Amino acid sequence: MEPDRLFLRRLAVAEGWTDDELARHVRDGALTRLRRGAYVAGADMVTDEVRHHLLIRATLASLRRPAVVSHQSAAVLHGLPLWGVRLDRVHVTRRPPASSEAGRCLRTHVARLADHEVTRVDGLLVTDPVRTALDLARSLPLEPAVAALDAALHRALLAKPVLEGRVQELAGTRGSRAATRAVTFADGRSESVGESRSRVLLHRLGLAPSTLQRTIPSASGLVLGRADFAWEDERVVGEFDGRVEYGRARRSGQDPADVLFEEKRREDAIRDEGWGVVRWTWSDLVPGTVVGDRVSRALVRGRRRSG
Repeated sequence: MEPDRLFLRRLAVAEGWTDDELARHVRDGALTRLRRGAYVAGADMVTDEVRHHLLIRATLASLRRPAVVSHQSAAVLHGLPLWGVRLDRVHVTRRPPASSEAGRCLRTHVARLADHEVTRVDGLLVTDPVRTALDLARSLPLEPAVAALDAALHRALLAKPVLEGRVQELAGTRGSRAATRAVTFADGRSESVGESRSRVLLHRLGLAPSTLQRTIPSASGLVLGRADFAWEDERVVGEFDGRVEYGRARRSGQDPADVLFEEKRREDAIRDEGWGVVRWTWSDLVPGTVVGDRVSRALVRGRRRSG
């Protein structure tokens, strides 16, 4: 996470820097201000997650009382994806009788924290993956919550039975219903944020697939591929095509055009086995109706073929 790029004013002043020098480096782009008294070097190449990691370190360094990094800030430290989640404030949790606070760069939550719910990441006290997942599930909208929970399950940072058991302990507390809904829906078979978002959308449209990551065999038993989504009764498979997935499928030195050609051959082979194929991309997920219309038409065609 490149913590060495963090530049604290108090340490710089102790080394002989002046505020005028710091201001000049901010103006010429050598430094970017993270928050009061904290800067990052070369911020033009810093991702939102790395920037937030640096903001966490800068904020904790300025706290007068210790706190445990939590919520979306803990998710960043655990490497969980945060789609559509603001990262402009560091989230921490303190045990009672502390008071909750919300400032420009810091959001302090007050809640009971058992010792087993706290771990260390890069030397920082952080809520463990299960507690982090539950905090996200009860505080974020369903889509980003499911994306983070799916990723945690897929990467084996936590187990679904443990998550289901712990969410029951939240019954009656604020956000417990939202947490239960997200935990129930979470599925580690989703391999990307795009797949998680697609699954939530399909569910809302009443077009939930019968299974995920469906292996498609040929008549001879040869595996033709694995589809992100499948409606088995209608013999339809669906695939979310994110650019990252093409990058992962690409072998070293392989031309992108060859990757697309291989995908086309695979799709043709799947169609030859009597499966309908429907695809969508990130841009299709925004309006929502595009995915719904494509899947609905494919399912109708599938029922006609099977009828």
